[in-house]
Amino acid sequence: MPIPFTCPHCGSQTEVSDEYAGQSGPCAQCGKPITVPSPIGPAQYAPPPRKSSNAPMVVIVLVAVLVALLLPFVQTESSNKLARRAACINNMKQIGLAMHNYAAAKGSFPPAYTTDEDGNPMHSWRVLILPYLEEGALYDMIDLEQPWDSPNNLALANMMPAVYRCPSSTGPKGSPETSYAMIVGPGTISDGPTATKLSDIQDGTPNTIMVVEAAGAGIHWMEPRDLDAQSISYVVNDGTGEGLQSGHSGVVNAVFCDGSARSLSDSMDPEGIRAASTINAGDDASTIDPN
Repeated sequence: MPIPFTCPHCGSQTEVSDEYAGQSGPCAQCGKPITVPSPIGPAQYAPPPRKSSNAPMVVIVLVAVLVALLLPFVQTESSNKLARRAACINNMKQIGLAMHNYAAAKGSFPPAYTTDEDGNPMHSWRVLILPYLEEGALYDMIDLEQPWDSPNNLALANMMPAVYRCPSSTGPKGSPETSYAMIVGPGTISDGPTATKLSDIQDGTPNTIMVVEAAGAGIHWMEPRDLDAQSISYVVNDGTGEGLQSGHSGVVNAVFCDGSARSLSDSMDPEGIRAASTINAGDDASTIDPN
């Protein structure tokens, strides 16, 4: 008898000959892998007269069918999450490399922001490293003599490089909000307008955080604003939208001053992460124990 079947991927409905029961193959509509369930019908599982009911067996078969239908969806969803997390880490590696190329050219890492003659913030480090992300043309279009939010500069807001947005970001498509920020304050990689040399990092570059995920912080990619070292909690994914926050479950990705990108777990000691955000706290790799 034909088996009614609904693809768990695209939702297309069809009837499949019972000779294909239990077999796997591509969906005729979307091409994704499916498994045809065994036929279920009253006649097949009706209990024989004067014998104990086979109801438990029916339940077992139904559960098995549901598992067979849902497993591909669960596997696909898990794979997508891992792929987005890997893409985020790759973004951060590119940012780390650009930071080091900037340092090689300028003698120091970029400051968190540049200032005008009166000390007012003008442009973010995200703008300063554009030439080292193969975004030289965009960099040349930005007027560094005008504030980041001048009409001429804001006209470029929708040109945010893809590397500044985590694939797990839940913000609207095309939003100029960045996923990545420095931790800025006394003793960190930058107190704002101050640039740090490699030789200034006394704790060692592999132990010092350069940039972290800051999902939900509402930071425009051109804006000279980052995470305030003196006000954030240093708890991974604390839900405040003001600190180390990501769209990944249980972790926040970070790039360290040696250019490596690693994941910080929500089980880590916040004080260890705080120490790792400074350049001279005397911490070592065992203090933060990144994944």
